[in-house]
Amino acid sequence: MEIAEASANCEDALAAVERAVVADRSFLESTLLGVLARGHVLLEDVPGTGKTLTARSVAAALGLSFSRIQFTPDLLPSDVTGTHIFDEHTGAFEFREGPVFANVLLADEINRAPPKTQSALLEAMEERQVTVDGETRELPDPFFVIATQNPIEHEGTFSLPEAQVDRFAVKASIGYPSYDGERELVHRRLDRVQRSPTVDEVLSTETVRELQAAPESVTVEEDVVTYVVDICRATRGHPHVSAGVSPRGTQRLVETARARAVIDGREYVTPDIVKSVALPVLAHRLVLTPDARVKDVDKRAVIEAVVDDTPVPTVD
Repeated sequence: MEIAEASANCEDALAAVERAVVADRSFLESTLLGVLARGHVLLEDVPGTGKTLTARSVAAALGLSFSRIQFTPDLLPSDVTGTHIFDEHTGAFEFREGPVFANVLLADEINRAPPKTQSALLEAMEERQVTVDGETRELPDPFFVIATQNPIEHEGTFSLPEAQVDRFAVKASIGYPSYDGERELVHRRLDRVQRSPTVDEVLSTETVRELQAAPESVTVEEDVVTYVVDICRATRGHPHVSAGVSPRGTQRLVETARARAVIDGREYVTPDIVKSVALPVLAHRLVLTPDARVKDVDKRAVIEAVVDDTPVPTVD
């Protein structure tokens, strides 16, 4: 698929989601970035801002199958991946697929499940497969996870391990709507009978696969590669950071920058594009020092400082 066509398809998908979700365009684009970059998205915000609606709307607009898991303290790994069930008629055990076998998996309030259940998603997120009772099964293609967590509700929650957080290509926050946006929400509700709005399917599964392949043709000049590596390596030496961006994070930054270029209709990555995706791609990967946590240092501020201090190459 040509870059221009891919960009037009992205615009169609974003427009369809916007008809259901009242949010800043940048937030919806960040969510779509995760899809194009073959990554996963972590949405963190207060309850009632539209995280679940966003996930469902993205799946509907892209024409993909959708599944939702409500993470709770008593959720078991088999509730995610599936398990073998004994069939009395055949006298044999048959595998019953879990909700992870979908194109788009919504892991709702993922930090409410214990670490053992959270880890059930690690293999799925990294390798697009699950292993149950020693047997490995491929997940649908495409497959990506949209996980949500509420930052203000700490009771009964379990912090996500760094290994799992690192597997999310993008972390985004929807935020409260503007005054006009909130009025629009009320008017939309008054104009329909259903509580939740519907979203038209504008793309297909095959088109999404082609969209995910489009970033591979985006050019990344050597100077930009150096710029990306310099930014990520600088996080590891920052005085407020005990564990900086991993090599996986460096790769994700390049992949997401390429995806951003596709959305913008560009055939090459510029330093400005790298800057525009640095915060949602890198900030959640940092592990701050105890002293920085006591001082309530913002991870996003650390990334902003690193980007500002990193020399910007001149690309023709």
